[in-house]
Amino acid sequence: MKASDAVALVLAQNKVLYGYELIGGMITHLVDSINQLGKTKLVSVHHEQGAAFAASAVSRATHHEVLGVALGTSGPGATNLITGIADCWLDSHPCLFLTGQVNTYELKGERNIRQQGFQELDSVALVSSITKYAYQVRHVDELLPCLQKAIDLAREGRPGPVLLDIPMDIQRTDIDDAAVSAFLLPCAQQIAAPLQAADLETISNALACARNPLILLGGGAVNTPNFAHWLNQLETSGIPYVASLKGAEKIPASANYLGMLGAYGTRAANHAVQNCDFLLVLGSRLDVRQTGAKPEDFARKAKVFQIDLMEGQLNNRVKAHASYVMELNTFFADFPLCEVQENAAWNAWAADLRADFDQSFVDEYTDWSVSPFVICSTLGALTKGHGVDFVADVGNNQMWAAHTLRLSPGQSMHHSGGLGTMGFAIPAAIGACNAGNKPVIVITGDGGAQLNIQELDIIARDQLPVLIIVLNNHSLGMVRGFQEMYFEGRNSSTYWNGYTSQFKAIGEAYGISSTVVSTHEEFAAQVGMFIESPRPALIELMMPDARECRPRLEFGRSIDQQLPEKTRTAR
Repeated sequence: MKASDAVALVLAQNKVLYGYELIGGMITHLVDSINQLGKTKLVSVHHEQGAAFAASAVSRATHHEVLGVALGTSGPGATNLITGIADCWLDSHPCLFLTGQVNTYELKGERNIRQQGFQELDSVALVSSITKYAYQVRHVDELLPCLQKAIDLAREGRPGPVLLDIPMDIQRTDIDDAAVSAFLLPCAQQIAAPLQAADLETISNALACARNPLILLGGGAVNTPNFAHWLNQLETSGIPYVASLKGAEKIPASANYLGMLGAYGTRAANHAVQNCDFLLVLGSRLDVRQTGAKPEDFARKAKVFQIDLMEGQLNNRVKAHASYVMELNTFFADFPLCEVQENAAWNAWAADLRADFDQSFVDEYTDWSVSPFVICSTLGALTKGHGVDFVADVGNNQMWAAHTLRLSPGQSMHHSGGLGTMGFAIPAAIGACNAGNKPVIVITGDGGAQLNIQELDIIARDQLPVLIIVLNNHSLGMVRGFQEMYFEGRNSSTYWNGYTSQFKAIGEAYGISSTVVSTHEEFAAQVGMFIESPRPALIELMMPDARECRPRLEFGRSIDQQLPEKTRTAR
């Protein structure tokens, strides 16, 4: 059996069911073998960065159950994958990357030269700091064991990307069929270690004693298999909760869910954090966008209990009252909230926060011709009860969506979080649509849409039910807002002065039904048409006076001091 054929078999056995590539000479054997077997759906895109984002979206859309693979040829193909690899690394999503390489006899080895073979490049060295495992195969006997190791490591512990660099001559070498068959025997399932009962009892007692408890759900929590069941228990308990940007991706709207916290979070979520007396942080690293630039004032009244899989994430920016290295899926199984003794004070605290949310979660853009709050609320209302995923790009459009768009059960929203990568949304929508098997709505800006706009061709070619919403404010609005705050309005490089691409025309050129709208009513009508009949579609929404997020946090202020300042009604 040819080695590349064996690779295709291993991918299929490990539920690597979706792959994305831009063909190049050094991956032709791999691409041909995967397509010939037909178990992994392989999609040809127009840029390896798009392939990387699409592959990462497979695990995002399936709660890490299914793995995606992105392939790039040696040299420029491998370097183009790097941004997507870094995105997976920082957001802790498992993904497999396979790069082709020149023949082993063409490698420069220890020679003091820059390159021996054409397009030869040391991909492993380039990505070693942003992968859980990166290895260049030097002998065919290493290939399948290293591939299996890579796949296992991508999923184990804190998930993340892995890369295997496979020289061309190894791809086409024969492997004994019996050896391949023996290797494909089912692997033993790992069993998570039990948690310490004393630690769980300490957390339970602290929660029971708290009068104003709050749970903060991070990205490390919401993709675990046991999370959905535990979230139901949390809702039943009546304990209020908030989420990080990545945590908010998988949490549906409810009375006790106060939304995303932080610099662009809801006023109610930030108020809750600053006034709780017990804060349980689950799988969140508490970065500066969550805490603001004054971490010493974060959760100022609370005993903070933090649980994370990585010890280095604990007591990093925020010093916790108690912190634990725990695997959260096991925590959710071993810490049933229904067994925690309820405190009579919880009801009043939760009621106060619900009232605060109702008062403060309002449209703060009434002076603009088009309100992001109305747009995102319209999306939430029109898709309520429908199985739809959202993919946001990076910029103001992302924060408008993360702040305002309330998900329904069965919906998710996908973000480039830690890396904050413009150009993420359109290719990620392809992977999310393939793996999630549901319509996808992209929310992007006129800046971010440009970076991987070529992948519109794939959406049209495969007739994917993807709606691309381009919020066009003729600028890179978030950075332009910084310039207006800190550089006396000098908007070099961010404001197009009324000139920008005609996205309707671009969409039509790719064969996508496209339209331009400029009112809330026109927008709602077009979204309604997509919900009624999902198909490739593009809406260019003109928002010439939109340039900031409200509320937002300026540097040096605590998270409950967002601007513009609002008077809170005393209760």
